[in-house]
Amino acid sequence: MTDHRPHQEAAPDAVSLAPDTFTHAVKKVRAGADPQAEARALFARMTVSERLGLLDGDQPFWEGMLSLVEDGYNIYPYVMGAVDRLGVPGVRFADGPRGSVLGRSTCFPVSMARGATWDVGLEEKVGTAIGQEIRALGANFFGGVCINLPRHPAWGRVQETYSDQPVILGEMGAALTRGIQHHAMACAKHFALNSMENARFSVDVTIAQADLQETFLPHFKRVIDEGAFAVMSSYNSVNGTWAGQNADLLTTTLRDTWHFQGFVITDFIWGMRDGGKALVAGLDIEAPMRQQRGERLQADLDSGKCTWADVERAALRILSTQLRFYAERDAAEPDASVVASADHVALARQVAERSMVLLRNEKVAGAPVLPLNPPKLASLAVVGRLCDTANTGDLGSSSVRAPYVVTPLAGLTKALAGSGVLVHSDASGDAAKAAALAAGADAAIVVVGYTSADEGEFVDGSVASRADLLALYPDALTDGERRQRDKVLASLGGGTSVVGGGKAGGDRLSLELLAEDVALIKAVAAANARTIVVIETAGAVIVHDWKDLVPGILLGWYAGMEGGHALADILLGKSNPGGRLPYPIPADARDTPVFDKDAKAITYDHWYGHRLMQKNGVDADFPLGFGLSYSTYRLADMRVEPAGQDGVRVSVSVANTGAVAGHHVVQVYGARRDGDRADERELLGFAVVELAAGKRKTVELTASLSPLGRWDAASRRIRVAAGLVSIEAAACWGDPDRLSTTVKVAGN
Repeated sequence: MTDHRPHQEAAPDAVSLAPDTFTHAVKKVRAGADPQAEARALFARMTVSERLGLLDGDQPFWEGMLSLVEDGYNIYPYVMGAVDRLGVPGVRFADGPRGSVLGRSTCFPVSMARGATWDVGLEEKVGTAIGQEIRALGANFFGGVCINLPRHPAWGRVQETYSDQPVILGEMGAALTRGIQHHAMACAKHFALNSMENARFSVDVTIAQADLQETFLPHFKRVIDEGAFAVMSSYNSVNGTWAGQNADLLTTTLRDTWHFQGFVITDFIWGMRDGGKALVAGLDIEAPMRQQRGERLQADLDSGKCTWADVERAALRILSTQLRFYAERDAAEPDASVVASADHVALARQVAERSMVLLRNEKVAGAPVLPLNPPKLASLAVVGRLCDTANTGDLGSSSVRAPYVVTPLAGLTKALAGSGVLVHSDASGDAAKAAALAAGADAAIVVVGYTSADEGEFVDGSVASRADLLALYPDALTDGERRQRDKVLASLGGGTSVVGGGKAGGDRLSLELLAEDVALIKAVAAANARTIVVIETAGAVIVHDWKDLVPGILLGWYAGMEGGHALADILLGKSNPGGRLPYPIPADARDTPVFDKDAKAITYDHWYGHRLMQKNGVDADFPLGFGLSYSTYRLADMRVEPAGQDGVRVSVSVANTGAVAGHHVVQVYGARRDGDRADERELLGFAVVELAAGKRKTVELTASLSPLGRWDAASRRIRVAAGLVSIEAAACWGDPDRLSTTVKVAGN
């Protein structure tokens, strides 16, 4: 990309250098050279302009903003810090996490759906596929390892993360990172405490250091330990300091305590409030365009707000990370044929099948309502306003432009073609019409839930034109820039998402279905005893008031481009449902923490999800890890032994006692038997096992006891105290058929 920065003097040997200097440095690193030393040599050969240019985006701000509002978000990689003269590729950004947002790429189920698979091997395959696609489309950086913990299920971007459990977040995020980094640098985001959408540009999150380190950061450390090359800071403020310039997060925790060697980039456009302070605090790249740093960094250096030593420190992180990545990435270069290839589409369908959670499967006329048996059906009613809607998630920065999307109706229609089953549909959402259709059918499928209008990323024009955020935009200095600025500001009206072009979703207003959806369910259930409700969502949906009216409930998620085919496979018994809830579903919204989507300040603490419900003595309607199957499983012969000072090795026999093959998720929980949190159950580990009907396998896994530990400020680590710990092997949180034993741990 052309360098539009003011001309600076060349370094003494700049003109004579070959344009492939970076390539030579990569070869040396691959052969064993020190990446830091090679980065320092590259930095020494750069001009002043090139050195400063490493620290922000290459595209002029108003040009990039105009492209964003007129052409769309991330239709090409956003390039930051390329130095063509030396062959430095720079950071070439592609967003996620449900696939590559570049091109017409494979749309996988959203991350929360993938979290419901509890399958790290499958998630690594997803990461490899996404990495191939973004590399083929010109990117080398994936900004889609989203592992924020959703303190409350109403969070608008809950679909972009995996669970409310640090263990699942960490393991799934690590798996995605492993897969991605065959082909691109993986970036973990948003660091940290980004789990409110509408208020994210304003809210200050207050949190005690112990709660931060014990609950909201362990999964980030897990992904850093896996080798993620980058971290994205969050928009919100933490304990009174914006996250993008929060030295406690970016330096004390990330670098000094965790020994992170990569670089930190801002969240886009509004993620840095003061460029000089951010540089000193540990923020390396302002993303994605030439913005505050392009306009003000030299002045910050001149004033002493930051120093050239700060510039060099950030630049060496940026350069050495790129060198390490290019030295380690897969040698084979994927071409455009991998994008939405048959293999990747098949993977998307497999993930969708494995993610769907069967919540209810009661008997009708002596047999479970699911799976449906086509030879015994003459007709099927498929109703609901979402039954024929392409609904893959929100329209924000994670939106994937898939070449097609299979709707529930399309999937069922194709699956039943030639079977003799007549499929009747009504997508109007009208309860009377749906009930009339269902009354004449042998079974009814009701598809309800949410869309991008109800939940998702919130960046509408009213946000983008706020006075405090407008102050972050650089001046328009030329006639061309002023014309671009005027077009951009004129387009920033309220109600339309800046990044997606559609209606902004934001945080959910309610944890229950829309009233019209509930009325539809009740009407259809009254008309047809074989009514199955399919819920399209990401976060928890309270179903308490109507769940007993229908025999079947399936959590279908935002299931990606192949979701309709996967749904048909599950409903018709071609696939055995194996999804398990990655969070609990409460019976009442009062069983969740206080949530104010417009809050200016909020306190996060230890109490959310199952912890809060257990503390208050209430049960979830459906607990963490719950999910029914067309088969049955039995655990036996659990053995537990210490694994180091802060872990346990668990062995358990798993039997498929049913008539069909399937997979089961073995979940290991633990609880201290002493202290102020005695008997508080925490997820420690998990494993997926595939079993043919009537077969048995022994599952072995090592689980950390860190979720039962406490933050020690003196040593800056989580310490597990010596004492007695209860260990459970179970099918869900609080499983009445769980196996349990007590072990004595040495502590650390």
